[in-house]
Amino acid sequence: MAIDQGKIKTGAGSLPLCELELELKRGNEADLFRVARELVHVLPAQLALKSKSERGYEFVDGELGAPVKAVPVDLTVCASTRDGFKMIGDACLKQIIENEPAISKGDSEGVHQMRVGLRRLRAAMSLFSALLHDPQTAAIKNELKWLTGELAPAREIEVLMNRVVKPLKKKGDARRNGVPALVRELAERRKAALERVQNAIASARFRSLTLEVAAWLETGRWMNPEDVRSHGEMPIQGFAAEQLRRRWRKVRKKGKALAQLDAQDRHKLRIQVKKLRYAAEFFGDLFRGKRASKRRRKFVATLEQLQDGLGDLNDIMVDENLITATGLRGKRSNPNRALAVALLTEREDASLNAAMATATEDYRAFAEVKPFW
Repeated sequence: MAIDQGKIKTGAGSLPLCELELELKRGNEADLFRVARELVHVLPAQLALKSKSERGYEFVDGELGAPVKAVPVDLTVCASTRDGFKMIGDACLKQIIENEPAISKGDSEGVHQMRVGLRRLRAAMSLFSALLHDPQTAAIKNELKWLTGELAPAREIEVLMNRVVKPLKKKGDARRNGVPALVRELAERRKAALERVQNAIASARFRSLTLEVAAWLETGRWMNPEDVRSHGEMPIQGFAAEQLRRRWRKVRKKGKALAQLDAQDRHKLRIQVKKLRYAAEFFGDLFRGKRASKRRRKFVATLEQLQDGLGDLNDIMVDENLITATGLRGKRSNPNRALAVALLTEREDASLNAAMATATEDYRAFAEVKPFW
C-alpha cells in the first residue's frame, strides 16, 4: 500500500514526502489499514494504487497527470462471485484515484473519467447487491453518492459548452444580442464547477473515502464467508449469466415503449442500459469461444449506440435546464438575455425529434442482437 503527496512535520519545519509505503509483516490487513487511517488523519496524504513501473512508463511517455480510462477486468471462470466483485471493485477504485492528478491540473476529461470510475463502481455494487447488505456498505454508498454529486455539475456544463455553445461560433450566432453575456456567464459557471470538483478531491473527505473503499474491498464485512445469504462462493460464471439475463430482459421490456416514455422514464432506462453495458464489459471474458466472442462484440457495440442515443436525449433536457437557470440569474427584464435563452433552448428543442428517432432505431438494432452468455 502506498500513500502519496504528504508532508512530515519536524522541529525544523515541513519536509516534502513523495511516497510512504506500508507493508504488512505480521498481523492482518485490518491492522495495516488502521495505520493508514492514522496517517491520512494527520497528513494530507492520498492512497496510490499505481505500481512503480506504471509511473515510470508514464514519465517516459510524458503522460503524467493524463486522464485515465477504464481497463478490462480479467475475470476467470474458476473465480468465486466474491472474488469477482473484489477484482471489479479494485479496477474501478483505481480509475477513480488515478484521475485525481488530471482534475488537479484542470483537465475536464479527468472529471469525466473519474465519473466513469464512480459509475462503474456503483453499477458493480448494484450487480453484486446480494453480497452487499451491511451498514458498512451503506456508508460507502453514501460517500460515493456525495462524490458523484460534486462532479456532476462540472461535467454537465462541460457537455453544454461543447454541444451548444461551440456550434454557435460556427453558425455565426455567437454575437447575437444577449448571447455573449450568457456565454460568459456559462463560462464562469464552468470555472466555478471545476473549482468545486478540485476542492472536493483535495479534501480530507475524499482522501478518507478512497482509503475506506480500499479497506472495504479488502477486509469489509461483506467478505465474511459465514454470511450464507450472499452466495459469495458460487462460481462467477453462473452468477454473471443470471445478472446479464435479468438486466437484458429489463432493457428489452422497457425499451419497447421508448417513444412513449417521458424524460424521467427515459433517464431510468438509460441507467438500466448503462448497468447492462458495464455488466457486459465486466463479465465478457467469462464467455469465450468464437461464437460467444462475436456475439459479445456485436452486443456491446449496439448497447453502446443505444446508451449514446439515450444520452443525447438526456443531454438535451439537462442543457435546457442549465440554460434556463443561467438566464434566470440575470435581470429578468432584459429582453436581449431572454432572446439569447430562447435561441439556445430552441436549438435544443429542434434536435429532440431527431435524437428520439435515432435512439428508437438504436433500440431496434439492440433488440435484434442475440445474447452472448
